[in-house]
Amino acid sequence: MLTKELNLKGLDCPNCAAKIEDEVSALQGVHANVNLMKQTITLELQSESMFSDVLPKIEDIVHKHEPDVEVSEYTNEYASGQAGSAGALAKAAAATAGTTSAAAAAGRDAAINSVTATSTALTTATAPTTAPAPTKAEAEESPWEENKATIARLVAGGFGLILAMFLPVSQTVKLALYLISYLIVGGHVLVSAAKGIARGQVFSEHFLMSIATIGAFLIGEYPEAIAVMLFYLVGELFQDLAVGHSRRSISALLKIRPESANLQVGSEIRQVAPEEVKPGDVIVVRPGERVPLDGVILTGTSTADTSALTGESMPRDLAPGDEALSGFINQSGLLTVEVTKPFGESTVSKILDLVQNASGRKAPTEKFITKFARYYTPVVVFAALALAIIPPLVIPGQVFSDWLYRALVFLVVSCPCALVVSIPLGFFGGIGGASRRGILVKGSNYLEALNQVDTIVFDKTGTLTKGTFEVTDIVPAKDTAPNDLLELTAYAESFSNHPIARSILRRYGKKLDMSRVENGREIAGGGLAATVDGREILVGNERLLAAHGVNCPAPAALGTVVYLAVDGEYAGQIIIADQVKDDAADALKELKDLGIRKTVMLTGDSRAVGEAIGREVHVDEVHSELLPADKVEHLEALAETAHGKVAAVGDGINDAPLLARADIGIAMGGLGSDAAIEAADIVIMTDEPSKIADAIRIARRTRRIVYQNIIMALAIKAIFLILGAMGLASMWAAVFADVGVTILAVFNSLRAMNTKWL
Repeated sequence: MLTKELNLKGLDCPNCAAKIEDEVSALQGVHANVNLMKQTITLELQSESMFSDVLPKIEDIVHKHEPDVEVSEYTNEYASGQAGSAGALAKAAAATAGTTSAAAAAGRDAAINSVTATSTALTTATAPTTAPAPTKAEAEESPWEENKATIARLVAGGFGLILAMFLPVSQTVKLALYLISYLIVGGHVLVSAAKGIARGQVFSEHFLMSIATIGAFLIGEYPEAIAVMLFYLVGELFQDLAVGHSRRSISALLKIRPESANLQVGSEIRQVAPEEVKPGDVIVVRPGERVPLDGVILTGTSTADTSALTGESMPRDLAPGDEALSGFINQSGLLTVEVTKPFGESTVSKILDLVQNASGRKAPTEKFITKFARYYTPVVVFAALALAIIPPLVIPGQVFSDWLYRALVFLVVSCPCALVVSIPLGFFGGIGGASRRGILVKGSNYLEALNQVDTIVFDKTGTLTKGTFEVTDIVPAKDTAPNDLLELTAYAESFSNHPIARSILRRYGKKLDMSRVENGREIAGGGLAATVDGREILVGNERLLAAHGVNCPAPAALGTVVYLAVDGEYAGQIIIADQVKDDAADALKELKDLGIRKTVMLTGDSRAVGEAIGREVHVDEVHSELLPADKVEHLEALAETAHGKVAAVGDGINDAPLLARADIGIAMGGLGSDAAIEAADIVIMTDEPSKIADAIRIARRTRRIVYQNIIMALAIKAIFLILGAMGLASMWAAVFADVGVTILAVFNSLRAMNTKWL
């Protein structure tokens, strides 16, 4: 399948977005997904050639529902704008500095020394001489300025209505003033209704408003006709403001996108676009600047504000050898950083892509209400028509104008705006509120699914424990010296990035001569094998050594045991201990308090270690000594007996199968973990298990708000539909039942963004 993305500039109506998505998806060979926050539509096509064929049809569908929306191929305006401004600065710097090939040839080490020696000068002298171009976020108009035309129509129409009602003028002048006011506030609705009818889109809210108000005019209810349009315009204004506010709240994370990078080339600093920097390049990050790309610190010490990524206020200490992730704000010292990833694969890029696309994955409640509105609107139109025609014909003495007025009231009340607008806004708010707490939810479907979770499966290492292993004991065999055991194990583990391997290398503490090692390889779920100084080394768990015919004694102490065999003979064991995360036990208790029925820990570690950690954090079940495939089997067995959905919590690539198989995959320690961000449905950026309980609370509060809106809208509309049909509700009451409920629902939805109550 080919994926294409189109901009839908100016799309702010959730109802119209849903209709566009449905009709484009109905085209043969096309699947569409409209993202209201990004104002885009993503297309999945069967072939490249289809795109040129379906594009005109898509434009017709979009303009049928939203005539003023501009359709164009998607480009990230923010990124291209930054690239352009930074590129211009880079060219200017290059022109000033001249050729730097000789300096570049001097090598990276010379560059680092140069930066270290001239750090003070770089902090001041290399600052750009001109202010950078304003970012897209800075250049955006305020919500009120974006809607100034609507506000102007409201003021002019309202003023005209007051003049017509209270000026002592003739009826002809009054009628003219009423008509002018009506066209000012309702002209765009009439035009939209006419265009919709011309394109076959009859049953829309514009059609309902037009028929109701034209009918009111015909029976002489001029003020009420204008009031309906006036308040409908107020409702649209609040809808646009609310959608814009939600979009800004979620896309506030775009501010973490770096504007430029200070590339070190010889003794010169060039300000370039982050996209131009390659892995292996050295960049300089001054105090107050944002780290533009992921990398490792070469020189300098500092503290970093990581709140944009994690939601936490405590700064992080940085020193040579530490990882510096894009989005960090350097607070104090000058840093030189060796870039490890291109910009497109950096942490900040992945997070931005995740957050921007979150609103495209819709919850079942959202989809249901969209379908409900599609059938609901034609039903109420025909019901209103029957209300206007049938009673005067079958009930003696009834006046047609009275029943026509009731039918018009019925039409005004029936508009489904409150439902269709407020529900996606509620989910927008929930996702935005979660992101402020360092919880990234990939879609409202996952946020809603959290409400059905009753079983949670945890990995151990890096999820419930810190994953910062320390060697606590070295137990050699009879004929092996402790230092030899540690040295051989360190050389074999040098091929692994696992925390256990890193702890052994830290304990060894010497520089490795890799010429001594050959044929290093990892054995999935078991350990490693290598040839060191011509001797065959096996390092891993008891199961690995047993598979190679090596008998191992019982562990000498509690902890993770790494066994070593040399040339097929047992050589000793190294005991490594991990520490439980500070909030792990409290997190499990909170989950129980929230009604989670069962918590299970699945680990590849030994039974003794697994059960000890399980007792400490109070999980219900512990299953130890598992391979990744075994973990999936256990999860599937749990899913068969679960009363609701099963969530799995892991910390990276080893847990990817588990996260993918679960109903909801939750990645712990997602900060900088590519596999976690890509495999999981929810990413906990702060590495805190307690945030899982926060995510469930946010999901439940969001669901309550959405259900409140549904019940409130349907209940009030049902009451006023009955009252209108009985002749007990006026057009003014109908306006409240429509626009008033919409505004109440919108404001209620915005509460989902607030997470201060957590």
